[in-house]
Amino acid sequence: MTVSERLLKPREFCELLGISYRTFKRWVSEGRITVVRTPTGRIRVPYSEVERILGGKPKAKEIRAIIYARVSSSDQKSDLERQIQYLTQYCAAKGYKVVDYSLV
Repeated sequence: MTVSERLLKPREFCELLGISYRTFKRWVSEGRITVVRTPTGRIRVPYSEVERILGGKPKAKEIRAIIYARVSSSDQKSDLERQIQYLTQYCAAKGYKVVDYSLV
């Protein structure tokens, strides 16, 4: 830990790693995380612990999406394909990962 390193509250640390507070407490008791105690006894986690655990940099939360496209008759099949293409491009532009799609 460097002198000017940012110290995180336990909840901030949990959010960055995507773990529960209960898991955090267990990791602290097992010695898997280095923590710092403030003069008032509060627990803080050096930001370097986040980097160590995540392998250098925190990963962004993945947003998953399911796209749904439909047409009213089989004559509009080309419209259905255009909808799928549009929705897929929209999700890509927003940074969403398409995990499934439904066609009706």
